[in-house]
Formats: sequence, structure tokens, C-alpha cells
Amino acid sequence: MGEVITNWRIEPRQEANKTLLYIYDDVSDYGTFDWTTWTYKESETSAKYFRDQMAAIPEGQEIELHINSNGGSVKEGTAIYNILRQKGNHKTGIVDGVAHSVAFLILQACDVRKMCLGTTALIHNMWMSCYGNAAQLRKYADDLDDMMEANRQIFLARATISEEELSQLMEKETYLTPDKALEYGLIDEVMKDIVNQPDPKDLLQKLSDMQRQLNAQQSFREQIAAMKQQEQPQGQTTPKPKEPEAGNTLMNMFKGIARKGKEE
Repeated sequence: MGEVITNWRIEPRQEANKTLLYIYDDVSDYGTFDWTTWTYKESETSAKYFRDQMAAIPEGQEIELHINSNGGSVKEGTAIYNILRQKGNHKTGIVDGVAHSVAFLILQACDVRKMCLGTTALIHNMWMSCYGNAAQLRKYADDLDDMMEANRQIFLARATISEEELSQLMEKETYLTPDKALEYGLIDEVMKDIVNQPDPKDLLQKLSDMQRQLNAQQSFREQIAAMKQQEQPQGQTTPKPKEPEAGNTLMNMFKGIARKGKEE
């Protein structure tokens, strides 16, 4: 069996003083199951894998994180969030598709948070699989309440809405458009198609350069005219060449075409 290539993963790419990272899959501490060895492969969206990628990024280099993920493991996502926060580099997070659940929480670790047009975010209360007797199930519910309180603090650190409002949105499992996320303070910018406007300083500089060129050309023409004037005998001026009349020029063109037709 050939090697399985994972197409959707955290993928570091180096650019000029910038490292691009991609989370384009569910966040999980388990990779795909290898039936030849009966073991799970290393997950490329786990906190451990993310930690290793971050460790290779030198200090001072810009980090650009792109997200298109439905979320996944809360513990792995929270660890990734904190790994990002602890990295001193400047970080820009961009939602390319969806940032649902814990994927949206990871975005909050970036210094600048952006969502592209047409993207969505999802905030909701976490859930867990559990089994046991009545007392154990009640404890699981209490534990979930505590975990959700801790989870909300990440969003509230930069949100512009109250904890009560955020709790209600999470309870309803709310999808957020970029504009809504911006309104709630959960992102910093909606990425739209922006026409680059010229810098006024650059425009003034170009106009100044053009004016200097025009002045130089005018001065050159004046020098040539003065030289020609000096070469002429005193009292004699150079006659202005007669410009061909438009009608005669067109007539000559037609005559030439007619002659060519006869010769052929």
C-alpha cells in the first residue's frame, strides 16, 4: 500500500520574513488509522504537531495563520490557542472558509483577526460523550459548566459584548457573518476587495518629476531655436514649412491606389 498523502493539514510555507500556517481540517489528537499497522498516524492538526511547527519559526518573523475548519477537540484547540499566545511573533489570523467551534477559538490567539467575505464562524457550548450512573452524569454536567466558563473567558478577553450576551449566543449555537463577528469584537477586520489608492505623496512626486521633464524639454527646444537663429544671416528668417492640405493628401492617396490598380 502506497503512502497516504494528507492534503488538508497544518502546512508551513516560507515567504519573505513570513511563515504561513494552514489549519484546513478538524482539530484532532488522532491522525488517520493505518490498517497495515493497526495504529493511528500522527495527527497534523494536533497540539503536538502545531508545537513542533511553531518551534521552527524564528523570532521576529511574521506568522500568518489561515483557517478553514469545523473545529474538533477542545483540549487540542485550547492548547494550540495557548501555544500561539505564548509565541512572541506578531500573528495574523485569516478565516478562508469556516472557523467553527474551537477553530474560531484558535483565531482569538492572533494579534490581528480577519474574516474573508462569504466566511462564517460558529460559537456554541461544548459537549462531551459520557456514561455512568445518575450521580456521575450530574457531575459531567457540572464539569461542562466549569469548562464553558473557562472557554468563554478567551472570547471575552477582546469581545465588545457582555458575558451574558455571549452565553446566550453560545447557548443558541450561533453562526456569525464577518460583519456580526466584527460588531461583537470577535474579529478586527472584514477582508474585502480593496482598490489600492495611490499615496498622495507618491502622486505629488510623480507630478513634480513630470513638470521637471516638461521644463527640461522646453528649455532644450529654446536652445535649439536660439542656435538656428544664430546660424541665419542677419535679417533672414527660416521659412516655415508648408503643411500639406488634408484634402490634397487624401486625393493623392486615392490617385495612388487607382494607379496601382491599373498597373496590376
